[in-house]
Amino acid sequence: MLDPAELYRVEEGVTADPDGAVLLVVLDGFVDAGNAGRLAVEALREGQEPRTLVTFDVDQLVDYRSRRPPLTFDTDRWSAYDAPELDVVALNDSADAEFLLLAGPEPDTQWERFVAALDQLVERLNVRLVVTLQGIPMAVPHTRPIGVTAHASRKELIEGHTPWFAEAQVPGSAAALLEYRLGEAGRDVLGFAVHVPHYLARAEYPQAARSLLDHTAVATGLYLPTEELTKAGERTDAEIAEQVEGSAEVAEVVRALEKQYDSVAAGRAAGGLGSEDLPSADELAAEVERFLADQGDDGKEAGGFGEDR
Repeated sequence: MLDPAELYRVEEGVTADPDGAVLLVVLDGFVDAGNAGRLAVEALREGQEPRTLVTFDVDQLVDYRSRRPPLTFDTDRWSAYDAPELDVVALNDSADAEFLLLAGPEPDTQWERFVAALDQLVERLNVRLVVTLQGIPMAVPHTRPIGVTAHASRKELIEGHTPWFAEAQVPGSAAALLEYRLGEAGRDVLGFAVHVPHYLARAEYPQAARSLLDHTAVATGLYLPTEELTKAGERTDAEIAEQVEGSAEVAEVVRALEKQYDSVAAGRAAGGLGSEDLPSADELAAEVERFLADQGDDGKEAGGFGEDR
């Protein structure tokens, strides 16, 4: 492996947090149903001027031909370039406590080297806890409480969370590898994957982002901003209700999902993982793969109710 330290640059004057920092990680380019991770990042950044601590060399990590960054053409010249950025920045929560955020494109290459680089930074910045955030598509209705799958390097970090399923093999991601490798190194790292109704997976679903931040706040002790997400969620709820009311077919799909969800919830309340109606590991993996395939399908509407999958 090439030297991981040559993947990034630490800004001058950056020092470690003596009390131990919290690092939130949201990498786009993989599964982010409902744009939950992106909306969470926007909420965290709203009204702040992030202080850049670490800058990654994206030229070594991003395949520009698979994710072409936009350039602006104005009449007879190129006037602007929206270059991809992958930085660790410092932000403040609502109580003025500092935390760190790594947000940007998921590396296309050199995952092991990227993860090794982050392990170095966790040590250098005295990060006590790493938290990854994302949304995943699930066969659940929007009319029931939003579920979250929690996972961690130690069970104690996610105490109180009941698993939704036992074992699943899904397409890999840099964030998942990060959790795996940091766990091997004895670091504390956890992740939250919020369950987004599959028929809303390609739309913006602020309720999912709000759920991610709520769970993160409980796990970290941070006071994270959710007011704007709550307002946006209320508007989205009204729009969804209007669509359901206007389509008997959609309403029937939602009722079927409600019945399945209630059966699973009853099983979980009884102390199990649910009933035979619980989506299987294979079904979860298939849903994730369908979502990834749809990302490049320009022929479908990016929002609202799509095909009954």
